[in-house]
Amino acid sequence: MGDSGSITPRIGSMKTLLGIVAGAGVSYGIYKLLSGGSFRRYKKSGGNEGLASKTSEGNIIHQSVSNLEPQHLNMLLTCLKASNSTSERCRLLLTLGNAAAFTVNQNIIREYEGIPIIGGFLSDPAPEVKVQTLNALSNLCMNLQNQEQLKVYVPQVLQLIEMSPMNSDLQLAALRMLTNLSVTDKHQHLLKDAVTLLLHLLLVSDVTLQVQTLKVLVNMSSNPDMMDDIVQAQAPASVMLLFAAQTSSEVLMRLLTFTGNLKSWRPSAQVAEELRRNRDCLFRVMLDESSELHGRLVQLLSHPDKEIQAQVAHILT
Repeated sequence: MGDSGSITPRIGSMKTLLGIVAGAGVSYGIYKLLSGGSFRRYKKSGGNEGLASKTSEGNIIHQSVSNLEPQHLNMLLTCLKASNSTSERCRLLLTLGNAAAFTVNQNIIREYEGIPIIGGFLSDPAPEVKVQTLNALSNLCMNLQNQEQLKVYVPQVLQLIEMSPMNSDLQLAALRMLTNLSVTDKHQHLLKDAVTLLLHLLLVSDVTLQVQTLKVLVNMSSNPDMMDDIVQAQAPASVMLLFAAQTSSEVLMRLLTFTGNLKSWRPSAQVAEELRRNRDCLFRVMLDESSELHGRLVQLLSHPDKEIQAQVAHILT
């Protein structure tokens, strides 16, 4: 992408460029020194949003993260490739990730071949770098053209979920990326072998991770073309224990949405009979006549949350 009329700054060192990277928040000072061709650190003014107010002799241009110029993103990507510091990688990835919340920047990052640069840091040995990488990829997922490149990381992301410490920031960031990737049905098939993993996560994770896991399952189960794979997945019988008054209402609402999607699926008699032969599949656990689900749903009709009552009643009708 062109940048006519601008002066290409010289990058003296990684630390110099990191002067343009804010540690957190949605505002970033982007510095272009028109006379010297280098970058200076900016002094942060009060407030979390808007443009930085400090200037130096009128030479520094300040821009919000939603309005970065293409050359700034290109420089961030260049420095990310060259960085040998964990803290610098985290700050660069954080900046790129926040920038990627905006469509125009999503496109620019892709056009500068930034997706494989960012995605490469999924293999970084530092967990905090992986988390910031996943956060950036998650925002980049909200762009259909980007998803064509991002889909190649699905196996690696699933492996991170499986191998990372339970309830870690790393697991949560990975699930958020998969949630965004599965918002549309185009790439949901890449997750068909992950249903068993997701169901097991529901039983051992905290509420935050349970909610994020269910967001992925709800996205997948909203697609009729995915249902055959979902109902055949191996499922722990103890998933029935989640249908209880003591389960968090936030979790229970999404679990009931997932259940409603499953119940809307109508297999032929032949398909149902074949599924019954697989004792541990999700069909047997949740949909078959022998399932405990109906009885547990009836008990939830007396749940104190009226929305949950209504959703249960809808499923039972």
